[in-house]
Amino acid sequence: MEPTAHRFALAGARLVLPGGVVEGDRLAIEGTRIAALGGDTEPGDLDLTGHTVVPGFVDLHVHGGGGASYASGLAEEALHAARTHLHHGTTTTIASTVTGEIDDIARQAAVLSELVEDGTLAGIHFEGPFISHNRCGAHRPDLLRDPDPALVRKLLDAARGHAKMVTLAPELPGGLDSVRMLTDLGIIAAVGHTDSDYTTTLQAIDAGATVATHLFNAMPGIAHRAPGPIVALLEDERVTVELINDGIHLHPSVLDLAYNTAGPTRVALITDAMGAAGMGDGLYPLGPLQVQVKDGVAMLPDGSSIAGSTLTLDRVFRRAVTLGKLTLPQAVESLSATPARLLGLADTVGSLETGKLADLVVLDSTGYDLVAVMRHGRWVLGGERFDHVRGH
Repeated sequence: MEPTAHRFALAGARLVLPGGVVEGDRLAIEGTRIAALGGDTEPGDLDLTGHTVVPGFVDLHVHGGGGASYASGLAEEALHAARTHLHHGTTTTIASTVTGEIDDIARQAAVLSELVEDGTLAGIHFEGPFISHNRCGAHRPDLLRDPDPALVRKLLDAARGHAKMVTLAPELPGGLDSVRMLTDLGIIAAVGHTDSDYTTTLQAIDAGATVATHLFNAMPGIAHRAPGPIVALLEDERVTVELINDGIHLHPSVLDLAYNTAGPTRVALITDAMGAAGMGDGLYPLGPLQVQVKDGVAMLPDGSSIAGSTLTLDRVFRRAVTLGKLTLPQAVESLSATPARLLGLADTVGSLETGKLADLVVLDSTGYDLVAVMRHGRWVLGGERFDHVRGH
């Protein structure tokens, strides 16, 4: 006989559920799963009065953290980056690469695939090298390549079935053909780092593109006679738009515009974090480039481009509900449910529901600072600080 799974419950917390916010409710966990919601408090339950419980965060786009990079090609660095973000509430993460030599990226993908297979990562996102020279940002221009479907397929093969998303510029030679190929293979085609116009972007969406990589950044702005890719991506209900809410990449009014147009079910709040996330100022690698972090802002040393962020998703959540004025359900939608649904993982993660994995984040109910993190029914941070309920 298999041993009975350990069962325990959290009581007294504010729970952010798919149907809304429930005050002082109870959540039971058995093994790795949520076993029940509601019910009478029992002695032995963990008392989370004064706290808010939300589902674990899902990051679609992150390059590293804790001083480590997913583009290093080293398993121990990738593991450290994933653990850094896990300790900030990201219980499901996609590892994003950065432009490099095709063979180097393929080797990185092989290493990252092992971490997908052991459950550390949920997949791989290739950002570059199939992007525009004119909008390359913190990607080395001399290493950029047109999105020839054969080259794209080489990276997919290196990922051993674990590629989840590829960012490309659809206006480049092979761009639309690669979008079609990715769509046929069930891999997300994302439009980003692009100089595309409105019409070409619509063609990419019709070909199967479903994500806007960090919308507004690394693409032409909106002009009244040339709406460009932003309008095409925002107006189409088939597209999920990534937004970086760090107070640097986007003005608050632009965030409001995106939310008012697309709504939280089509907005995925991401970090786009590089190795400095969770660290201090200094020099950090981003693929083959060096990035200078000063006052928490990541820039290329010559000041020519922002180079990702130093965000963690607990900070993104806190900004969303305190500065961005999102409701708790809206913030949960954009940090958990929407990205989980996009990745095809909504049956197991992204919301607090019976039968789903017990991935959750505990926040204080005032400033929404992170207090504890649970993944697959096990505390990875902060669980020891809760007392047991001693009576009914």
